[in-house]
Amino acid sequence: MAKVNITDTILRDAHQSQAATRMRTEDMIPALEALDKVGYWSLECWGGATFDACMRFLDEDPWERLRTLKKYMPNTKLQMLFRGQNILGYKHYADDVVEQFVKKSIENGIDVIRIFDALNDVRNLEAAIKYANKYGAWVEPALSYTTSPVHNIAYFVELAKKLEEMGANSICIKDMANLLLPFDAYELVSQLKKAVNVPIHLHTHNTTGTGDMVNLMAIQAGVDIVDCALSPLGNGTSQPSTEALVATLKGTEYDTGIDLNALSDIAKHFRGVADRLQAEGILNPKVLKVDTNTLLYQVPGGMLSNLLSQLKQANAEDKYYDVLAEIPKVRKDFGYPPLVTPTSQIVGTQAVMNILSGKRYKMIPKESKGLLRGEYGQLPAPVNEEVRKKAIGDDEVITCRPADLLKPELAGYEAELKAKGYYEKEEDVLSYALFPQVAEKFFEKRANGTLNQEAKETKATENDGVRRLIVEDLS
Repeated sequence: MAKVNITDTILRDAHQSQAATRMRTEDMIPALEALDKVGYWSLECWGGATFDACMRFLDEDPWERLRTLKKYMPNTKLQMLFRGQNILGYKHYADDVVEQFVKKSIENGIDVIRIFDALNDVRNLEAAIKYANKYGAWVEPALSYTTSPVHNIAYFVELAKKLEEMGANSICIKDMANLLLPFDAYELVSQLKKAVNVPIHLHTHNTTGTGDMVNLMAIQAGVDIVDCALSPLGNGTSQPSTEALVATLKGTEYDTGIDLNALSDIAKHFRGVADRLQAEGILNPKVLKVDTNTLLYQVPGGMLSNLLSQLKQANAEDKYYDVLAEIPKVRKDFGYPPLVTPTSQIVGTQAVMNILSGKRYKMIPKESKGLLRGEYGQLPAPVNEEVRKKAIGDDEVITCRPADLLKPELAGYEAELKAKGYYEKEEDVLSYALFPQVAEKFFEKRANGTLNQEAKETKATENDGVRRLIVEDLS
């Protein structure tokens, strides 16, 4: 057994799961050179909700963030999360947009692309896998793990075999809601290691308090890489703590080779960031508590923090557990989709509407209708036909690969952006394609010079001094 490799999620999923993806690039810069020296297998730092949040909330260009990360961390593989045919958005995009996004992500600094589909519909992974291979990334398709009457170990083993045939360099078990229990993890990893020849990478959370045990059992079964998060933003709805796993494996045949002192110095910086996010009310302490009810409602960490935010805005925080109890009912009606972006948002929002309106399916958003119509792909199990009828009437259900119905879109997006006068570089077209309204507002601020640049430059100068101190500590 070789050493266990670690991917740290401190720069992406950790703050997405705990603090609605609000960590700024300037919060990261002081620690980047030190992170680059740790010896991680990769650093997950881009994709997921970071792209949207950068422009929508932080007045940042996500492409500029990626280039900055690469500049400070040239020696560590940078990893992103890619939602298959959805890219980083919430609908399917044409193949030409998928290709250009993959190409530009790699050009700007991404090395590893973890590709998943919320429904585990491999047709929705085809294009992203093909183009990630074409442009030279490490391709890591994922099994979106869940439990249901149709999801079992045999299901995931067969799925893994298909993904290996499609061109996977490694395969990720994406346990977004910490539903994979320790002994099941041992069995699943054992079966996957027998069935496929590529490395197995485990991603779990600690929402139900079992994450550390899941990682340890998977390691004993032969898993190659595990995701962890540095302790200031680890545990709870985030990943299990990096330091705890490194300490646990030290001196064993699984020793990671990572220096705990180095992690401790970096964690000091991120503890300050986490404290600020909590003081600003962005990091809700509720996401740090163990909640075994997750095993019933299956909501992933990132959605939990956003769900709390939604209910807070509606002055309905007292309905939190009512909504959580409604989620598995909606999920059953919708054919047992795994709950991960965008299906977690679709099912979660529908559950919120069912509870707040006082009547189930009185209001049905267009995203729910799209899911039931087959716009997102093949649902794993039969749906509640009564609910589908209420949602889409007599509309025909899509049975082909949804992207086959889409004509090339890239040229149209580019023409639109140029007509609006906001085109500066090729990447702008992709930002606009994924989030047209958010990107347009961002580009308008950029054109007007109102992106709070002065404050950022002041902060960056302060951070540079802190960064030097951290790096010197580790030299």
